[in-house]
Amino acid sequence: MKKSVAFIFLFTIGALYAQPSKKQIAPNSAKTYKWVETVTKKGNDITIPYSRYILNNGLTIIIHEDHSDPIVYVDVTYHVGSNREQQGRSGFAHFFEHMMFQGSKNVADEQHFKIITEAGGTLNGSTNSDRTNYFETVPSNQLEKMLWLEADRMGFLLDSVTQKKFEIQRATVKNERGQNYDNRPYGLISEKTGEALYQEGHPYAWTTIGYIEDLNRVDVNDLKRFYMRWYGPNNAVLTVAGDVTPEKVLELAAKYFGSIPRGPKVKNMPKMPCALNETKYISYEDNVRFPQIKFTYPTIPLGHKDEAALDALAFILSDSKSSIFYTTFVKSQKAVFANAYNYGRELAGQLEIIIRANADNSLAEIEKMLTNCFETFEKTGVTANDVQKYKISYQSNVYNQIATVQGKGAQLAANYTYLGDANHLTTEIKNNLSVTKEDVMRVYKQYIKNKASVILSCAPKGKSNLIAKADTWNMYTRKIETESDEYKNLTYTEPKDTFNRNKMPEPSVAKAVRAPNYTTAQFKNGIKSIHVLLDEIPKTYIQFSMPFGQRNEPITKSGITAMLAEMMEMSTNKFNAQSINNKLNKFGSTISFVASENEFGFSIECLTQSLDSTLAIAKEMLFNPKFSQEDFDLVKKQQLDAATNQTIQPTSIANTVYAKLIYGTNHSLSNSMLGTIETINSITIDDLKELYSKLSAFEAILTINSNLSDKVILPKLQFFESLQSARTMPLAKEIPKEIDKTRIYFVNKKNAPQSEIRVGHNALSYDATGDYFKSTFMNFSFAGAFNSRINYLLRELRGFTYGVRGNFYGNKFMAPYIISTGVRANATDSAVVDIISELKKYTENGITEDEINFTRKAMLQADALKYEAPFQKIGFVKRILYYNLEKNYIDKQAQIIQTISKEEVNKLAKENLPNVEKMIILVVGDKDKNFSKLSALGYEIVELDVYGNPLTQHSN
Repeated sequence: MKKSVAFIFLFTIGALYAQPSKKQIAPNSAKTYKWVETVTKKGNDITIPYSRYILNNGLTIIIHEDHSDPIVYVDVTYHVGSNREQQGRSGFAHFFEHMMFQGSKNVADEQHFKIITEAGGTLNGSTNSDRTNYFETVPSNQLEKMLWLEADRMGFLLDSVTQKKFEIQRATVKNERGQNYDNRPYGLISEKTGEALYQEGHPYAWTTIGYIEDLNRVDVNDLKRFYMRWYGPNNAVLTVAGDVTPEKVLELAAKYFGSIPRGPKVKNMPKMPCALNETKYISYEDNVRFPQIKFTYPTIPLGHKDEAALDALAFILSDSKSSIFYTTFVKSQKAVFANAYNYGRELAGQLEIIIRANADNSLAEIEKMLTNCFETFEKTGVTANDVQKYKISYQSNVYNQIATVQGKGAQLAANYTYLGDANHLTTEIKNNLSVTKEDVMRVYKQYIKNKASVILSCAPKGKSNLIAKADTWNMYTRKIETESDEYKNLTYTEPKDTFNRNKMPEPSVAKAVRAPNYTTAQFKNGIKSIHVLLDEIPKTYIQFSMPFGQRNEPITKSGITAMLAEMMEMSTNKFNAQSINNKLNKFGSTISFVASENEFGFSIECLTQSLDSTLAIAKEMLFNPKFSQEDFDLVKKQQLDAATNQTIQPTSIANTVYAKLIYGTNHSLSNSMLGTIETINSITIDDLKELYSKLSAFEAILTINSNLSDKVILPKLQFFESLQSARTMPLAKEIPKEIDKTRIYFVNKKNAPQSEIRVGHNALSYDATGDYFKSTFMNFSFAGAFNSRINYLLRELRGFTYGVRGNFYGNKFMAPYIISTGVRANATDSAVVDIISELKKYTENGITEDEINFTRKAMLQADALKYEAPFQKIGFVKRILYYNLEKNYIDKQAQIIQTISKEEVNKLAKENLPNVEKMIILVVGDKDKNFSKLSALGYEIVELDVYGNPLTQHSN
C-alpha cells in the first residue's frame, strides 16, 4: 500500500509551444487565415496537441489531429451565454440555441438533425451562463458537410427566423423549463439561490433558461437583434478534432466561413465577484419527501489560482464514505446525502454544500451539525493523505475527459473561450498536482469559515416548520430593462460567395470501420472472459456480471438484489466501508456493485499502475462481506428513503406504474428496482446472506478493457475461480401480461405543470439479426430518431413537449416497447390523440421511401461512432458473450440494413408496434386539468394511485 505515494507523479507537466514544424501549414497565398500557435506533445505529457489559426473575419480555428478512429468532432462555440442578457430579458441565449437548429438559408427547415443523423452522426447544442456551443461527432468523411452546416447557420440564419418557428420553439423552451425546473423535485433551488446570492442585475442572478414571463415578453425581432450582436465569427471558435489534417480543415473553413462578415466588436466581460455582505436565509416549499438545505458561499471565477485548492476542499469534505460529511450526516442516518462542490464560472464562482435530510428532520438541526462539523474539520485539519487521494482522483478524471475526440475537442474549445488559452489543461494539471494541505486549509479559512452565505431551505409542502430559519431576504421586484443601446443600428449583411453554397457537399469516401478486436478465455469454473485492448490511456476497466437480478427475486422480497449490491460496498471481515473507500481513493479507483433487471455484478475502473492493489480490494469485497447490523440498518434506511422519494417524482411514478401494468401485479418486474416500502421492510440480514450464498460463476461474464494484454491481465483475475460453478439462482420469470383492450390509466399528480405519458405493449426479446434488430430499423424513422415522425409532430409542429421517443427494450427476455414523453399539462389529451393517430398511420400505411433511405444511411454510417470510448468497447464485447453472438454479427446487421425491403418493414410495423386496439396508455398528471378531456376520448379510464393500485373505474 505504501507504493501509492508514488502515484501522484503519474505524469509530467508542460506542453511544448513550438514554432511551425515541417508539417506546419504556411500562410496561404490568398491570405484568408494566419497561423497563431502550435502545441505538441512531449514525452509523457498530458497535452492535447493542436494548432490554432485565425481567419481574416476573426474566426478562431483550433485543430487537433487524431487518426485512431475514423471520426471527427466539430464544435462551434460562441462566447455568449445568459451573462450577456439584461434583467427582464432573460433566456435569450438559450432560446436562440433552439432557433439555430430550425434551418437557415441553404438548409431546409428541420433538416439540421436529419442531415447529421443520416450521416451517421450525433449532435447537440448547449447554453450556459458564459457560452453557447453547437457540436456534432460524425464519420470523418462527413467533415465538409458539417462545416457547411455550421457556416450556414452562422452566416445565413436571419432570414429563416420566422414567427412560426419562433412560437414553436418558445413553446419547446417552456416545456423544457417545465420538465427540468418546475415539474422536477428541488428543480427551483439553483434559480432561487442565484437570485439571493448575486446582486440585482448581476448576470448570474438568473438561470440560463430564464423566466416564463420573460419568454412570454420576447418577440422574434428581439431574437434577431440578439443574433446580429453576438453570433459573428469574431465571437466564435471553430474546433475540429479527430481524423483530419490541418490542411484540409483550413481549406474548407476558409471556403465556408471566410466570406461571413465580422460582427460587432465583442469585449470580454470584467470579473464580477459576488457582493454578499451578510448571510441570507431563504426558503420555499416543494412537492418533495425530504427537506433539503443548501449553503452557498461566494468564491472565485474559473482559472483563478485558488480554483484547484477549492476543488480539493470540496472533494475532501464530501467525496467518499471516509469523508467527514459522510460520517457526520449519512452514516449517522441524519441525512440522505451530503455533498460539496466548487462551481467556478467566467465572472464569479461559488462553493455549494447540499444536504438532504431525513424526512421530518429539522434543517435547523442540520445547520447546527454543519457548524460542529466544520469545527471538527478545523481541529483535525487536512492530511497529506487527503490531498494525495484528491490528486489521484483528479488524474483519473483527466484521462476520462480526454479518452475521446469529443472530450479533447470540447476541452480545447471551452478553455479557449473562457480563458483565452486552449492549452489551459496543462496549467490546470500543474495547479492540481501542486496543491498542498496548507492550500486547502487556507482557502477554507478565506472563503468558508465564518463567511456570509446564502442558506436555502426546501421543505416538503405543508412543513415549513422544518426550515432552518425564517427568511431574512425576499426576492426583489425584477426590473424590465429597456433594450441596451448595443442592439441599436445593427444590420445584417449576407455573405457573398464565389461558389454555389446552396448545394450540400457530398461526403468523401468513407473509411473502413473496424470493430474492436478481442480475445476470449474461460476459467475453470466456467466464467467466460473477453478482453479488448485499450491503447490510448493507461487505465483498466473491468465488468463482472452474473445472470440474475430483479427478475429472479420473489415478489415478496422486491428490492433484495439492489440491497445486496449496496451491502457489498460496505464493510468486509477485514475493513469497514470507510477504510475500503479510503484505500480506493488512494489509488484513484472505483469498485461499484450493480444490480439490474437481469444481472448482478460489479465494475472496476482504475489507473493500470494501481490495478494489483485495486484487485486485492475487489477480491476482499467479493468474498468477505461482513453483513454487519450497522451497515444493514444504514443501507435499508437509504433504500427506504429512495423508494419513498420515487413516489413523488412524476417520471419515476410513470415508469413504476407502467411496469406494473405491463408485467402484472405478481411479476417480480412489476415493482421498482428498489422494491416497495413493504417489501424492503420485510428483508432481513439473513435474506441477504442467503442471496449472497447463491453467487455463482454459472454463465458469468468477465469483460476487460485495458492497456495491458490479455496474457498479462488474466493471471491477475484468477481469484474469480473461487466462485462456485453450480447454478444456484431460481429461473427467471417470463410471463407477460396479455392486454385485452386499450385503456387509459390515470395517476393524479396535483398541480403538475406537465403530464408524463407512456404508451406501449409487450414486445420482443433481443436478437442481433432477427425480428428485434429489424424492428429497430423499422422504428427508427417512426420514433427512434430526433427527427422521427412523433418527435417532429409533438415537438417541432405542435410545441407540446421537449422530446418524445419510442423504443424496444428487449433483452434475453420479452420486454416492452414504450413511447414516453412529458408534455405541457394543457396539451395532454391532444398529445395522446396524436400518438395514437401516428401509430395508426404508420401501421396501416407503412414507411415511405424517403424514410427507408434515411434509415439505411443513418444506421450504416453510425458504426464509425460505436467503438471509440472505453465504455463503448466494453459494451460491445460484453454483448458478444452475453448473447453468444458471432464475431461478424455487425457485418450481418449491415447486410440487413442494406437489403431489408419496404414490405418487410411494413409487416414488422403491423406485428411489433403497439396495436391501437390493444395497448396501454398511462398518464401521470393533474386530474383537474386533464381527466375530463381524456374521458372524452372514448376509452375506459382506470384511476390508479402512485403505486399502480386501482382507485375507481370509469367506463365510456
